[in-house]
Amino acid sequence: ETVMEAADLNRASTETAVQRLSPVYETVDRVRSKLSSEKALIGFCGAPWTVALYAIEGRGKTDRHKAKFWAYERPDEMDAVLAHIAEGTAHYLAAQAEAGANALQLFDSWAEGLPIDIFRKIIIQPTKYLVKRLRELGVDLPIIGFPRGAGGMIGEYYHETGVQALGLDTAAIPEQVNAILPENVPVQGHLDPLLMVTGGAAMERSARDLLAAYAGRPHIFNLGHGVMPEVKIAHVERLIEIVREGS
Repeated sequence: ETVMEAADLNRASTETAVQRLSPVYETVDRVRSKLSSEKALIGFCGAPWTVALYAIEGRGKTDRHKAKFWAYERPDEMDAVLAHIAEGTAHYLAAQAEAGANALQLFDSWAEGLPIDIFRKIIIQPTKYLVKRLRELGVDLPIIGFPRGAGGMIGEYYHETGVQALGLDTAAIPEQVNAILPENVPVQGHLDPLLMVTGGAAMERSARDLLAAYAGRPHIFNLGHGVMPEVKIAHVERLIEIVREGS
């Protein structure tokens, strides 16, 4: 349902919204119970801007024009929407933490293509608030921020938001990442998802290149975005072998 104004979000309280998502916490609990203590389980959610965009646009795969107009023409309304979503998201992630997640990840899938001032207002500011609220709620788990397409803003995003690690998208350049971020900052990513569809020598070469590029810092190997439905299980298995060999 499309959000026309910030007050629309008051139709469901934070408590009610968090309760409706109880199947997620049950799933986290069940998965955690089946994993060995040596394996980490990452809980996740959409970051405030990405969730707000879907709420305002009323659909996925948007061109973002309507939501971006809010940032320009209705900044107070946008601030209110982002604050409301950040508050609810903090409680949602806290419930995942209580259910057994070992780390939490914030997906800002639509962070790309934003002017610097707007990026600070709708990406950095609400993410900083969300991290702060999680700490106030007693959640001390590591938090991974994934502002897809942030480019050169990743340094400011890391230093300002309070996240402990940074997810990187497919277009990230390792040399630039290593130059921008302190060497003790963990990064996550960022193999092109299409390579896992392709498999073969191209996938293996790129995976090894990424492992080598981040050998000097903590690195969580991952894709640059989501797994595509047509990926073959054999390709996943081979990729896991390569990562374990290079670890």
